[in-house]
Amino acid sequence: MAEDYYQILGVKKDASKEEIKKAYRKLAMKYHPDHTKGDKAAEEKFKKISEAYAVLSDNEKRKEYDTFGAEGFRQRFSQEDIFRGFDFGDILREFGFGGDFSSGRRSSGMRFNFGGGSPFGSQTRYQQARMKGSDLVYELPLTLKEVATGTSKTVSLQHQGQAEKITVQIPKGMITGKKLRLAGKGSPSPLGGPPGDLFIQAKVIKDPVYSVEDCDLYIAHELKLTEAILGTSISVPTLDDKKLSLKIPPGTKPGTKMRMSGHGLPHMKGSRKGDLFVKIQIKMPKQLSAEQKRLIEKLAQTGL
Repeated sequence: MAEDYYQILGVKKDASKEEIKKAYRKLAMKYHPDHTKGDKAAEEKFKKISEAYAVLSDNEKRKEYDTFGAEGFRQRFSQEDIFRGFDFGDILREFGFGGDFSSGRRSSGMRFNFGGGSPFGSQTRYQQARMKGSDLVYELPLTLKEVATGTSKTVSLQHQGQAEKITVQIPKGMITGKKLRLAGKGSPSPLGGPPGDLFIQAKVIKDPVYSVEDCDLYIAHELKLTEAILGTSISVPTLDDKKLSLKIPPGTKPGTKMRMSGHGLPHMKGSRKGDLFVKIQIKMPKQLSAEQKRLIEKLAQTGL
């Protein structure tokens, strides 16, 4: 979920331009690289507040943001669109930061130098800011069979205002939450640095037959009352369209989980597999025929 620009700057949605500018100045003074000296978390924060200010300080962009919300805005505007016309040099010099700021446009965004004459008294030499662009996460739905066998998927991304299609090889065992990293396929840097990375994150689609916990599969099987009492053998389907025989011992209780080792989903690393669990349910008759009732009553007389 895209972060809210107002929350990033700590202002209300009806904040004036002066209030937004004041909030950005305060945060920029705190997180500017001249002050944080290589702190990666601070650099990431500086990128976020600069992006928020680039949008909220521009009347047209702010109007679009307020209309479509954080998610809708990010779908319509690339980082290149966001920082177009936003001159870091003029803005940060106005806030009192020294140094030679260059706002020359590059394909990956803007670039500038942070100088040694910062408001924090630093007399260090000019150093070039090479901040990496933001990482992106793309949630990819996968079926259980695709997780079990691996697959190839083509995803479509909005990249620098244009649609880009990327083919991704999905390995076996890519269960919900697992990620693949595609270096350099994320957002461009607003400051001339390298682009961020794209992470493909799996989300397993709900299956009508199996439920999933990590790499283990669960399937429900309903037994007749007599089968549970006397025992039986059942046929259990697998993801690779096979049928496995499972022996049910006499006296099996409802809720029993029977394990079939190694018939679950493969692990993403290594050759191990999860297990398949059969959850036993007992079908209780709602009505009995006269003969069935007579036999049950006779069983009851035996103490069963």
